[in-house]
Amino acid sequence: MKIKRRDSADILSALAGGVVPKRGLQYIMVGREAEMKQIREELRDIKENGNSMIKFFIGAYGTGKSFMQNFVRQAGLEEGFVVTNADFTPYRRLYGSDNQALALYNELIKNLSTKSAPQGNALPIILDQWIMGLQKKVMEDLDYEDKAALEDSVFVQTVEKEIVKAVSHLDELTGGYDFAKVLSIYYKSFVKQDKEKQRQVLRWLRGEYLTKTDAMRDLGIREIIDDSNYYAYLKVLCKFVRQAGYSGLIINLDEAVNLYKITHREAREKNYDYILMIYNDILQGSVEGLYITFSGTPEFLEDERRGLYSYQALKRRLKPAVEKEEYQDLRQAVMKLTPLTPEETLILLMNIRDIHAAHYGYEINVTDEEIRKYLLWTYKRPGAEKHIILGDVIRQFISFLNIKMEHPALNFEELYIEEETRESNSSEKVIDIHERFKRTQLS
Repeated sequence: MKIKRRDSADILSALAGGVVPKRGLQYIMVGREAEMKQIREELRDIKENGNSMIKFFIGAYGTGKSFMQNFVRQAGLEEGFVVTNADFTPYRRLYGSDNQALALYNELIKNLSTKSAPQGNALPIILDQWIMGLQKKVMEDLDYEDKAALEDSVFVQTVEKEIVKAVSHLDELTGGYDFAKVLSIYYKSFVKQDKEKQRQVLRWLRGEYLTKTDAMRDLGIREIIDDSNYYAYLKVLCKFVRQAGYSGLIINLDEAVNLYKITHREAREKNYDYILMIYNDILQGSVEGLYITFSGTPEFLEDERRGLYSYQALKRRLKPAVEKEEYQDLRQAVMKLTPLTPEETLILLMNIRDIHAAHYGYEINVTDEEIRKYLLWTYKRPGAEKHIILGDVIRQFISFLNIKMEHPALNFEELYIEEETRESNSSEKVIDIHERFKRTQLS
């Protein structure tokens, strides 16, 4: 197998740690071809037409929800999107007091990524590249060839007019006027190389100003981004990144089960209100160039007491018109994920074996048949049908590959037979301890 070492390193370290890799997903894609094709089509539609879409990846633990969101991320970066993500937690929500919603916004802005800056914190890069793009346009329009023109007063004023013209389209959106104003301030500080003022603008855009007094003192802006208006500024950001030459904005929101777990009914429904608002904005064309995904468990969606289906307006919009186990309409908002079949899991483990051998530079020393026997053993274990989690199987398999690499003469089957023996001995010890405890009580 030919694979970049950086990709193989990311794949193996991530999977061994129980998480989905951010790179090289194409090497471990198995059993999701139709879903991935649909996602690519949706991203291209947004890129070409400026539409927006919402997607819910629904499945039990271990069915690949995070994998699908990481695929959206990778495909989005390839298509020229700005991509970001955040996990819902008790401290990060769509709606909340005590800066819980602002904390979600902070995380999303921190994780902004582009193809040239895939590791996050891309906001200053996005702004700088946007300004340099406008400067290049003005240089071409005015037939400037010397870069010294960048400091020419006429050139600077012309670029500033271009910026005002570009950001004026944001005024029609709530929050657009202030957003446009801070962009103009950023340009002036960019030209003057005023790093402190640039830092203040970035603080404002990241939602780090907690009082209007501080924002007014530093930037002359009366508003700040907070719990009540952060979503409006995300919509402005969507439009801005399109104007800056990107395909759109992708937002991946994971662990939506944490919204389902909110015990206070009113607080939970306020969060569902936001989901409904986002859904309606997208379907009614009120937001431009946004692809937003939520990942959650079946309970998060279908529980009629606490899930999204408890909110009738959402149930009416999200409940599939046709529900069949064998197939589903992939164009609808809800995409249900089922576990990989044993056959698909076999292919996945074979791919991981090949990646492992390529990364460490040794001849493949585990056969397809040995992997098949390992999977048969895995699926025959008591309770496997209900409790087996693919991520755990992968972690164990990579650990076995590591041991086999260090001890080539070892029979691969011995690794999991020894594992079974250890588990059996551990269970016997527990039983023995309980028996001794009972005897102690009786005496």
